[in-house]
Amino acid sequence: MAFAWMLEHQTALLWVTEVLWVLTLSVWIVFERRSPAATVAWILALAALPLVGLLLYFFFGPRRFDRKKLRHAAGQAAARKAAAHPADSGRDESSHPAADLLALCVAAGGPAAIPRWGELTIFSDGDTLYDAIVEDIGRAEHHVHLEYYIFEPDAAGGRIRDALMERARAGVAVRLLVDGFGSSAASERFFRPLRDAGAQVERFNAVRLRRWRPRLANFRTHRKIVVVDGRVAYTGGMNVSDCHSARASGKDAWRDTHARVQGRAARGLQMIFAEDWYYASGQGPDGAEHFPDPEDLPTGEHLLQVVASGPDETLDAIHKLNFSAIAAAKQRVWLTTAYFVPGEAIRTALVASAMRGVDVRVLLPAKGDVRVVAAAARAGFDELLAAGVRIFEYGPHVLHAKTLVVDEDVAVVGTANTDPRSYRLNFEVVLACYEASVVAQLAALFETDLTNAHEVTIAERAARGRWAELAENVARLLSPIL
Repeated sequence: MAFAWMLEHQTALLWVTEVLWVLTLSVWIVFERRSPAATVAWILALAALPLVGLLLYFFFGPRRFDRKKLRHAAGQAAARKAAAHPADSGRDESSHPAADLLALCVAAGGPAAIPRWGELTIFSDGDTLYDAIVEDIGRAEHHVHLEYYIFEPDAAGGRIRDALMERARAGVAVRLLVDGFGSSAASERFFRPLRDAGAQVERFNAVRLRRWRPRLANFRTHRKIVVVDGRVAYTGGMNVSDCHSARASGKDAWRDTHARVQGRAARGLQMIFAEDWYYASGQGPDGAEHFPDPEDLPTGEHLLQVVASGPDETLDAIHKLNFSAIAAAKQRVWLTTAYFVPGEAIRTALVASAMRGVDVRVLLPAKGDVRVVAAAARAGFDELLAAGVRIFEYGPHVLHAKTLVVDEDVAVVGTANTDPRSYRLNFEVVLACYEASVVAQLAALFETDLTNAHEVTIAERAARGRWAELAENVARLLSPIL
């Protein structure tokens, strides 16, 4: 009798079961750290596609990781204790034109964002960058630290690995931290010669089955950091991969931007590496020898800040830096990004600045490697174009750079794209520079890139097909969770 009743009312039972399922998962999601739009988007996805939505959320949803946060906080404390020095207070920058941004980054970015002076060099191609990194590694006397999202087992990866091996055999402390997801192609076999030479290699949040629970595909370190002897450091958009090398990839090499700093400014990147290394390995480097006395380092002529953010905190320092710089612009905002899915705050800042008469330009790749992200980006073009924002699509080569030029005295280069994943889900780092000479250099590079780009027009957008418009609008609905 009961079985017959269940058959007769199976539709109602399925409906009630799904409602309870969605309500249960919704309570779980509401307690997570995310924007209201992302919360609603995930709930709708789980309601429309219960099983598929759950799998997507389990692997890619920004779930909490309290124990990981505690371990990362321990790494921060150890690194900051080792790096602490009275000279880090530096000179008074309250009269600097960008004093408000300097103060904001210190408040939101922690000790690594203390203004420091040093020398800075910009790289716009992988071959020149890799040559410089290998040369600096060869000069290392005490330690070499590297952290990369992608470290490929190709010619570029093999060359840098071999340079590290040579230093490790010479007694230099070598530590290499690679992301467990982004560097999955680099096997333990590839790294074994480096380990055998005496180097340490760790994976950040390795993705594997453990107790039937896959490790998170989110919470990746998207950072690219090299530090040599605490005196020279690198960061920017380039991973270790042949895709950035014209020697290996020819005319198909990606266009990207990277930076090298010397002197006191390198301390900030050393602190970020030390935090992440402690998180991944459970130990230093936390000795004072990794943080040379600032008084022994050259001061340099460029005022710099290392600004980091990640899912382990709620200050979103990089997002606040970019928003504040764009909103305060008076002459120009030139933004280059590989992925462009701005949230409400950044989009409003771009629109408002353009409507105030600021020269706002956004440079994007013509063809993104993730179609849904590219479609979501184009879905927002009409509002931006109507406000006076100029949009350019770079091609045919892949554009992977992440830079921001504001007026004559603010420039940002680093690892963070203009999208929710960079601002909230990944561990990112950028270098903010407040000197006119560097701003002019990045502005010139932006103008050079425009010669290989096509400007998107309102007429062009109006002529696109209905299917293209539909695809963009559907992708836009997914933008909060991309």
